[in-house]
Amino acid sequence: MFSCFTFSSFLSTFALMSIRQWKLARRSLPYGERTLVMGVLNVTPDSFSDGGQFFSFDQAIAHAEQMIDEGADIIDIGGESTRPGSEFVSVEEELRRVIPITERLTANASIPLSIDTTKPSVARAALEAGAEIVNDVSALRFDPSLADEIEKANAGLILMHSRGTPKTMQQLPPVEDIMTEVIDGLRESVAVAQQHGVAPESIAVDPGIGFGKTAEQNLELIAKLDQLAREFADFPIMIGTSRKSFIGKLLDGAPADQRLYGTIASVAASVLNGAHIVRVHDVKAAVEAIKVADAIKRLSLPVSEARA
Repeated sequence: MFSCFTFSSFLSTFALMSIRQWKLARRSLPYGERTLVMGVLNVTPDSFSDGGQFFSFDQAIAHAEQMIDEGADIIDIGGESTRPGSEFVSVEEELRRVIPITERLTANASIPLSIDTTKPSVARAALEAGAEIVNDVSALRFDPSLADEIEKANAGLILMHSRGTPKTMQQLPPVEDIMTEVIDGLRESVAVAQQHGVAPESIAVDPGIGFGKTAEQNLELIAKLDQLAREFADFPIMIGTSRKSFIGKLLDGAPADQRLYGTIASVAASVLNGAHIVRVHDVKAAVEAIKVADAIKRLSLPVSEARA
């Protein structure tokens, strides 16, 4: 007969090791056994961390191939900066930036591609060019019809919580209860997606670190990510902390290109608190840190839950 400790450990281990499937346009991506890594490919002249560094076609392709070699599970292609204070770009400009890259990577890459956009027409073109996921930083607030493109393509959809727009988000007064704000906002976005026919198994959610939150609220969201994981137990949880300003503030004003170690600490904490996917700029460092964090999580979760 199982003791309470042994049975609790068994259940926890089973839950941790069970592999679930995130349904994308042309495949299902397993998650749950190990944390997945999404590599950031900014095809923009003005992104906060690497603006202009991969703006040319050849540089973008070379960087994507490097991230794939380093162990990325997904490449997220963005043609419009969402840094604080940034302006929207035209549909035509965004298409010019991302579609050739998407087409080339689709022909050569074996891993799924994500398009980081809030525009239905850009999402449609990228999905037709081979992308399998749409990463919407507005969680359908800017244009709910984006969900129609997801439904037509049977693509994956990442709903990221944010407040305001990139231009205004850091000027908004902070909300009092960030956990309630994020949970309620994401619930509403999930409902909108499903109303437009998006399959539940195609949806992932992201608390939106840095998007209309204070530095302290960003830390709170990481510390309490397990609460978000329980609230959205049927969906993969993605988080993007990479090089963000709250890390710079903790590191005495370190600029974006000197936040690697702080980023890795936030990634490890996120994994241990329930993240299924992490979105990062520095893939090799993240992959190595996650291997360790995942190994610790496999052993520590049963013990911690048994003691609860």
